[in-house]
Amino acid sequence: MRCIISIIMNEPLKKLSSPKVGVVSLGCPKALVDSERIMTQLRSEGYQFTDTHKNADVVIVNTCGFLDSAKEESLASIGQAMKDNGRVIVTGCMGAEPEQITAKYPNILAVTGPHQYEQVVEAVHDAVPPAHDPYIDLVPEGGLKLTPRHYAYLKISEGCNNRCSFCIIPHLRGDLVSRPIHHVLFEAEKLIHAGVKELLVISQDTSAYGVDTKYAEYPWKGGRRKTKFYDLCDALGQMGRDAGHEQGIWVRLHYVYPYPHVDEIIPLMAERKILPYLDIPFQHASPKVLKAMKRPGNQEKTLERIRAWREICPDITLRSTFIVGFPGETEDDFEYLLEWMQEAQLDRAGCFKYENVEGAPSRALDGHVDEEVKQERYERFMEIQRQISEAKTQSKIGKTLPVMIDDTDDSGGAEGRTMGDAPEIDGKVLLRDSYGIQPGDVVNVEIEDADDYDLYGVAIK
Repeated sequence: MRCIISIIMNEPLKKLSSPKVGVVSLGCPKALVDSERIMTQLRSEGYQFTDTHKNADVVIVNTCGFLDSAKEESLASIGQAMKDNGRVIVTGCMGAEPEQITAKYPNILAVTGPHQYEQVVEAVHDAVPPAHDPYIDLVPEGGLKLTPRHYAYLKISEGCNNRCSFCIIPHLRGDLVSRPIHHVLFEAEKLIHAGVKELLVISQDTSAYGVDTKYAEYPWKGGRRKTKFYDLCDALGQMGRDAGHEQGIWVRLHYVYPYPHVDEIIPLMAERKILPYLDIPFQHASPKVLKAMKRPGNQEKTLERIRAWREICPDITLRSTFIVGFPGETEDDFEYLLEWMQEAQLDRAGCFKYENVEGAPSRALDGHVDEEVKQERYERFMEIQRQISEAKTQSKIGKTLPVMIDDTDDSGGAEGRTMGDAPEIDGKVLLRDSYGIQPGDVVNVEIEDADDYDLYGVAIK
């Protein structure tokens, strides 16, 4: 994902002397949250933001370094910023190995690693000091967001304790560091008071939340909550109703490894305390490939657990990502994966062709797969998932579903999402005759038609 920051909504007019900062945010939602925190701090100090490099006094590039293709995109974005402006600060995952950047761009002003907010702000101060005016430099209660006003990402931890053989995230971002639960809940409360209707809970390993703190307890709203996955889900599910939202708020879980305790939150979904939606990065189904990947979690009985989840919460939406062409993956392993997909009937699935990332232990494995074979397997996988998705969208025709509105136009059209659709990565609901509906509204929509991934309908007045 590539996000170039262009505006800060509903801001007061600024003095002409206020320094301007350009921001390019690359990579996953976790990096987007890092960019939001940096921007919130800079905005509180009087900085403005611009959508063009040439108008900026300094440009921040928040990089992604997870895959070689992501590194190439990051280096290209840095190069463009250097060409257009020349005064560039680099942060993010690639900043954990600054020599990759400085070797190509020696005139970079500063390089910092991921979630090093203070160092980025200090580098901006060094490049262009703030011109703060306490009477007009205001920050919204929920901080500055790079998402629409009605939804926001809520990051609950940094880093990861897993050592998957294809992944360098622990090297880039370190081991798991969970935020105390009362800090997370306080941030969520501020976001809800600022108008957020949907919280997207993210981390590198969401279901490991609190393991590093031994599930430390903290006071919250007259009681105590553990820094624990279940306690977090339960508290977030109650929070919207406490704030006066009759239907609650939407709480969506991303990057949930399938540890056994994940089963405990399925009843919360059935009760609609949190959305019936799980984003679980299964990555593969073949036991042999999973072992080579060094994947955590209870993978042996996954299909059994999926069936049990659907018995408790029949309308649960399951999303996942997979890697094809991992070193040592045979045609039998791949066929096993396709058969597993047919059995699991996941609602959403993305697929990546294995990349031989520098620094990843999987580089040393035997049996690397030819690129042509990777591509052929990728296409077969995506065709299977397209067929599954088509059948699922077709089954929704004639149903009435609650839909969160994301955008509207002057001709009565609108775009939204069901409870089973996360922004940017899943399908959409396209509405007609939707005058009077605003982004952030949750409306009941009668589904009239569908294609492979999207739904079409009309709001019921």
